[in-house]
Amino acid sequence: MIPFFIYYSMFGLQRTGDLWWRRAIRCARGFLLGGTAGRTTLNGEGLQHEDGHSHLWSAQIRTAFSYDPTFAYELAVIMHDGCAACHAEQEDVYYYLTVMNENYTHPAMPEGAEAGILKGMYLFRQVVRARVRGVQLLGSGTILNEVIAAADLLKKDWGIEADIWSCPSFTAAGT
Repeated sequence: MIPFFIYYSMFGLQRTGDLWWRRAIRCARGFLLGGTAGRTTLNGEGLQHEDGHSHLWSAQIRTAFSYDPTFAYELAVIMHDGCAACHAEQEDVYYYLTVMNENYTHPAMPEGAEAGILKGMYLFRQVVRARVRGVQLLGSGTILNEVIAAADLLKKDWGIEADIWSCPSFTAAGT
């Protein structure tokens, strides 16, 4: 059995932090799912609903792997890895995932993206080529769709190409 703890993550570690540390000390395995990632749809509720900081806090717990996926395929890759780590390999780790409450189109997974997803960063859309001026844009979770829209605006309004990097975990590369 692999446990799942699903909670309203608007307060992130502010309300559940003690449980996270206890999980680490007790060598717990499984998944923590922050059920409503803030930052975009909950802004009108006040600053306490801005749940972007919980990934910084969770990075201090060595047995926690934190991810902020945007697309269904990212979530599938991460959960597959987590199930393998917790069940098949019997590692004393757990995965913290922020998931969203927004409706949007989910694209197909770019070829070869699995390893990058788990490492925390992969090239979602590449358009910048050698000798072409362009920028590199990064985002994760709810913000990645805004990054995609920004890349489209840069191209349309200014003729500036932009590669887009999805960063489902800004802290996974260090683990």
